[in-house]
Amino acid sequence: MNIFLNIIWVVFGGLMIAIEYALSSVLMMLTIIGIPFGLQTLKLAAVALWPFGTNVNSDGWPSGCLAGIMNVIWWFVGGIPIAVTHLLWGLLFCLTIIGIPFGVQHFKLTRLALFPFGKTVG
Repeated sequence: MNIFLNIIWVVFGGLMIAIEYALSSVLMMLTIIGIPFGLQTLKLAAVALWPFGTNVNSDGWPSGCLAGIMNVIWWFVGGIPIAVTHLLWGLLFCLTIIGIPFGVQHFKLTRLALFPFGKTVG
């Protein structure tokens, strides 16, 4: 069932979202300062491409205070607009019964977009 839902997801916008994340990741990695943020955007791209069956795990508290600081910086670099976009899409999808599974995946992406540092995708 996850494969079927992932195919529907990719056809109806998931591929576009993943390409946007991958492109923004490459652009962030053009500078040395942007490399950590670009790596986190690649996490978002991986989940945005195949969200059904993909788990986002927290490693507990991020390794050291640097990850917490990076999460705060991430909010201003682009985390808040990305999270708001996923939140709005999730609410829109949840208006219909058929769209609820897709809305839930957008809510998963919202949490990852707010706190990408200290999370693993598996």
